[in-house]
Amino acid sequence: MDFLLDALTDWLKEMLVGGIMSNLSGMFDSVNQQVADIATQVGQTPQGWNGSIFSMIQNLSNSIMVPIAGVILAIVMTLELIQMITDKNNLHDVDTWMIFKWVFKSAAAILIVSNTWNIVMGVFDAAQSVVAQAAGIIGSDASIDISSVMTDMESRLMDMDLGPLFGLWFQSLFIGITMWALYICIFIVIYGRMIEIYLVTSVAPIPMATMMGKEWGGMGQNYLRSLIALGFQAFLIIVCVAIYAVLVQSIATESDIIMAIWSCVGYTVLLCFTLFKTGSLAKSVFNAH
Repeated sequence: MDFLLDALTDWLKEMLVGGIMSNLSGMFDSVNQQVADIATQVGQTPQGWNGSIFSMIQNLSNSIMVPIAGVILAIVMTLELIQMITDKNNLHDVDTWMIFKWVFKSAAAILIVSNTWNIVMGVFDAAQSVVAQAAGIIGSDASIDISSVMTDMESRLMDMDLGPLFGLWFQSLFIGITMWALYICIFIVIYGRMIEIYLVTSVAPIPMATMMGKEWGGMGQNYLRSLIALGFQAFLIIVCVAIYAVLVQSIATESDIIMAIWSCVGYTVLLCFTLFKTGSLAKSVFNAH
């Protein structure tokens, strides 16, 4: 009877150990690949990320938004002229320099609207240059190497009792699902940022048309702040990945398998949380509301 019980126990152990090793094997590969792609993705300009989408957004902006921006520009500068004249004691104190000032502001506003696309792309070119330099300085291996603590894992698992093995199998299954969820979160942050950039740049001529207005100028200034925040959000993302890379390198010193695996999960959750926060943090830095 003891022989059958021992055989059943060994069979269950082999099955659980095999399941645990299968769950853990390659568990972090998808996250490692997504993290490795972060620097490449955030370091690209809108044109370099997807040329087809870039061309479509540019055509929409130039063909649809620029004419609307022209109408808004005419309204804003007309109101600017009316306010400039009426503010001077009901037309009793109108100087010639005021007209020249209005003409200069109108010319500057037209110049800004006609070159909106170049201005917007210039912001992202500058941000991309900063990100490229930062990636070269703080670049390091951000991949999770769980194999460093799994060298003798199978033999150590076989020495465990059935109860802890069942618990470890459920934990490894749950961690596998968690890592896929974190993979999706990283994907959403990185690709969602680029889609947000395309959406924001598509309407660029309209807020830029208000830049020279006294009352309406806040719209254009806030838009420009938001644009700069979006561009330099990539720098904050690179810093997040650099911090994450330093943290995951400590996994190799862990002697407890379970602690090492949960540390990997914790660091990855922390990375996802900070990636989601980079957008609001960048806007607060540049005071973009």
